[in-house]
Amino acid sequence: MINKIIALSLGLLSVGTVAYAAEPTVESVVTSLNMAWVMIGTFLVFFMHAGFAMVESGFTRSKNALNILMKNFLTMSIGAVLYYLIGYGFMFGSSANGFIGTDGFLLGGHEDQIGFFVFQAVFAATCATIISGAVAERIKISAYVLIVLFMVGIIYPVVGHWVWGGGWLSKLGFVDFAGSTVVHLTGALGAVIAVMFLGARLGKYNKGEINVIPGHNIPLGALGVFILWFGWFGFNGGSSLAADPELVPHVVTTTLLSASMGVISTAFYSHLKYKRIDASLTLNGALAGLVGITAGTANVSFVGAMIIGLVAGVILIEAVELIDRVFRLDDPVGAIAVHGVCGAWGTIAVGLFAMEGGLFYGGGAMLLGVQAIGVFAVIIWTCLSTTVALFIITRFMSIRVSREEEISGLDFAEHGSSAYETTKSIFNENYSDATSNFGAGLISRLENINKQTESKIS
Repeated sequence: MINKIIALSLGLLSVGTVAYAAEPTVESVVTSLNMAWVMIGTFLVFFMHAGFAMVESGFTRSKNALNILMKNFLTMSIGAVLYYLIGYGFMFGSSANGFIGTDGFLLGGHEDQIGFFVFQAVFAATCATIISGAVAERIKISAYVLIVLFMVGIIYPVVGHWVWGGGWLSKLGFVDFAGSTVVHLTGALGAVIAVMFLGARLGKYNKGEINVIPGHNIPLGALGVFILWFGWFGFNGGSSLAADPELVPHVVTTTLLSASMGVISTAFYSHLKYKRIDASLTLNGALAGLVGITAGTANVSFVGAMIIGLVAGVILIEAVELIDRVFRLDDPVGAIAVHGVCGAWGTIAVGLFAMEGGLFYGGGAMLLGVQAIGVFAVIIWTCLSTTVALFIITRFMSIRVSREEEISGLDFAEHGSSAYETTKSIFNENYSDATSNFGAGLISRLENINKQTESKIS
C-alpha cells in the first residue's frame, strides 16, 4: 500500500512539472542566444588580460616580470569592483547635460542589465591596463593602483558616457563601435601623462644617446599578441551585443583582415626602413591593426579594413620612433604608439571609410569632422584629468621606486621574490643581496670551472 502511495505521489509531481513548464518562445530563445554571445565576448575580453600580461612581461626585463603580473591581476580585480561601485553609474546612468551619468551606482535601477554590466567591466579594466606596460620597470605598485582607481572610477567612465552612454558625442553622431578612442586612446593618453610624471628608466637616455633596453623573452611576448588577437574577436564581436548572423561575421572578418594587414605592413616597412624585419615591431603591428579597426569594424568594408590595418602598421613604426627619439617618452612596450596613435587613426578612418557617411563613399566631410572633434575632446579631457590625478597623488607620495630598487628589479623590491627561481637553484646565487648581478655571477662561475678544468689537466 505504501509503495502504491509513493508511486502515485511521484506520478502527480511529474504531471505537475509538465503542466507548469514554460514553453520556449522565439523571443526567449533569441534573448538567450544574444546573452550567450555577450557572455562569450566577456570571457574573451577577460582572457585578453593574460595577453597583456605576457606582452608586457616578454617585452621588459626578467627582473620585473613578477611585478608586471601582479599589476595586471590587480588591474582586473580592482577595476571590476570599482566599476560596479561607481564606474558603471558614471558611464551609463542618467545623463547630466551629456557629460556624466548620475545614477546606477552599485547597479541600482539597472538590475536587468547585469550581463551588459559585466561585459563593460572587463572593458574598463582593459583601458586601465594599457598604462601598465608604458610605466613598467620603475613605478611603485601602490602608485599604479591609485592611477587605476582614477582611470576606472572617473576618467574612463566620462569618455564612455560621451560616446556609449547617450552623452554629447553620441548625439553628434560620433562612431566608435568597440572603443578605438573610448578604450584605447583614453588608456594611452593616461599612459602619456604617467610617463611624463615618472621619467625614463635608468640608462634609457644617457648623455644624448638613446639606448635600447631589450625585452627578456620575445616568444612570451608573441604568445601574448596571439592571445590578444584571439580575445579581440570577442572585444569587437561582442560589442554587437547580439548574436546577429550578419553583423557578427562582418565584424570578425574586418578584425581579422585589419590585424593581418597590420602585421604585413609593419614587417615590410621595417625591412624597408631598417633593412630587416623587426620582430617586436611586427608583433606590435598586429595590435596596431586591431586597435585601428576597433572603431569602424562594423562600418567599413573588407577592403577598407585592410587599408586601415596597412596604414596602422606604417604609422606604428613612425610613431614609436617619434615618441622615443623626439618626445623622449620611455614606453617599454610601445603602448602609447599602438593604443594611442593607432587608436586616433582608426577613429578618424571611420570618417573616411565608413560605407554610410564616409568621405570616400560620397558622404562628405561631416562624419570626418565629428570624428576629429571626438578625438580632440577625449585628448583634452584625459590629459587634463590624468594630470590632476597624478598631481594629487604626487603631493602625498613618490610614485617612482628608488634607484637601488630599480637596479635590483621591482620583483625583489616590491614583492620580495623573483619570477624565475631556476637561476637560484642552478647557480646558487645569494639572493639576499638585492643588487647582485646575475651576469657577473655567471661569468665568475664559468671562470672557476675553467680554472678547475685546467688544474685537472695539469
